[in-house]
Amino acid sequence: MSFEYLKTHIMEVNEDIRRICERLGRNPDDVTFIGVTKTYEPEIINASIEYGITDIAENRVQEITRKFDDIVYKVRWHLIGHLQTNKVKYIIDKVDLIHSVDSVKLAEEIQSRASKIEKVQDVLIQVNVANEIQKYGIPKTDLPEVLEALSKMPNIRVCGLMNIAPLVDDPELLRNDFREMKKLFDSLSTYSYSNVTPIHLSMGMSGDYEIALEEGSNMIRIGTKIYGERMATKI
Repeated sequence: MSFEYLKTHIMEVNEDIRRICERLGRNPDDVTFIGVTKTYEPEIINASIEYGITDIAENRVQEITRKFDDIVYKVRWHLIGHLQTNKVKYIIDKVDLIHSVDSVKLAEEIQSRASKIEKVQDVLIQVNVANEIQKYGIPKTDLPEVLEALSKMPNIRVCGLMNIAPLVDDPELLRNDFREMKKLFDSLSTYSYSNVTPIHLSMGMSGDYEIALEEGSNMIRIGTKIYGERMATKI
């Protein structure tokens, strides 16, 4: 089966990143482009890695554990979906970055599991800027309290923030959401905690990554723009 379409799509996204960054006076090399591989099989994922994808993300723990051994190339693994405390143990030795830390309780479990394998786990704090009831993430007002709690966890390194933008038709609403996230991200540098290192601002997906990049994102999560419409989820 030919996967040439993946090469074309990946080149198109990379060209978009280059074009947008050039217009903004930013270095495109500073943007991490993650392939969101949920519902896609290892054969397709391996092909996309051959065409230049270096980071892949799943939103379900069971998808990481199912596919992990079938990915034949060295790649950085990201968990971007909601993570339950009782599932941390299954992925703590597999993922490079957990984007979706949304409670101190979850962080405590990550700390416990990471310490047992002598790992410092990189994480992002998920912030629900729009206060959408149906979405996970901490309220922005809770960020100082959460950072203080995580600062006492030596096997966690807070590398930045993650946001899932609201599904709206008005691009200005998206822009405001992303702009607020950038302010929060910039505020991380004012904290003196040794394990808080603001590196990644993870925001922007297939339908809104241009706006996200314009507002300061340096990590975008692209699924359908690369792989096409999602396949039926395996149970």
